[in-house]
Amino acid sequence: MIIFPAIDIRGGKCVRLRQGDYQQETVYGDDPAAQARAWAEAGAEFLHLVDLDGAKEGRPANLQSLRKIAAAIKIPCELGGGIRTEADAKEVLAAGASRVILGTVACEKAELVKSLLKSCGPEKLVLGIDAKNGKVAVRGWLQDSGLEVLSLAQKFAEMGVIRIIYTDIATDGMLSGPNLKAVSALCEHVPSCKIIASGGVSCADDIRALCSLGKKNLEGAIVGKALYDGRVSMAELLDAAKLMKT
Repeated sequence: MIIFPAIDIRGGKCVRLRQGDYQQETVYGDDPAAQARAWAEAGAEFLHLVDLDGAKEGRPANLQSLRKIAAAIKIPCELGGGIRTEADAKEVLAAGASRVILGTVACEKAELVKSLLKSCGPEKLVLGIDAKNGKVAVRGWLQDSGLEVLSLAQKFAEMGVIRIIYTDIATDGMLSGPNLKAVSALCEHVPSCKIIASGGVSCADDIRALCSLGKKNLEGAIVGKALYDGRVSMAELLDAAKLMKT
């Protein structure tokens, strides 16, 4: 299992939100590139970046931070937030991201997903499903799309998407443990897709719990607040993640 340290960027700073609430922000540093370098040095093999300004504004807004991060590390990173057009996606890839994450736009413009799968290839594209009570949330988690999580996942799996990030908004930033039932259900529903779980990881035991689900297509877990608050170290998470490799 891959551990993805999260770097959420707002106003060029490294922050975390509580349950996606822009009014509940904690600033963890003024230099996202320095934080990216720290995670890489701690053993991370892939970084998860979120452009929070972009998610709210509907366009990439922290490309300069992305360029600095890409220049500071040798490991790959993925970025989501505000990518609404093919031009946006290609701009993010050109700025240094190895993969782009499509959330809101996938719900609203399925044809864009098709186009990007064709022009960039499935390895460059990640479907981001942000869930609240089984429904997909969009626009920076501010709106309920009314779409069912499993139905949306199935639709895009059939289209050719091979990787999905599943975020449970109720657990994000709450350190309450991941939604194991929902993650397991998604893995089973779209076995052709690699699933990355996000939300709620507070300790190494949470990673062990995800591993114990025994889902071969569960590729990794995104960890944010627990790492920043010092509740768990990268070393502890990486050690727990080895369970998926044995």
